[in-house]
Amino acid sequence: MPTTPLVRLLVPSLLAASLAACSLSPRVDRQFGSSMKLAQAQQTLNPQARNNRSPVNGLDAQAARSAYESYQRSYAQPEQQQNSFAIGVSK
Repeated sequence: MPTTPLVRLLVPSLLAASLAACSLSPRVDRQFGSSMKLAQAQQTLNPQARNNRSPVNGLDAQAARSAYESYQRSYAQPEQQQNSFAIGVSK
């Protein structure tokens, strides 16, 4: 089967290009997840908080229950929203 000069040039070029694409993988793999870890570290107030086993100050049970029930009721009967297209228009 005779091969043309174009095929002789195209096949090695494609092979070299595909191997060159694989050479970038170790650098990308090494940096994978670093932006997420950086963002998490910047948003953590106290990284050693997991070592503190003392109870957290907060709401008492009665206030917490009241806040929770109020929150649940807000979804049972949501507030009526005004028509957003009528802003600035008089009746």
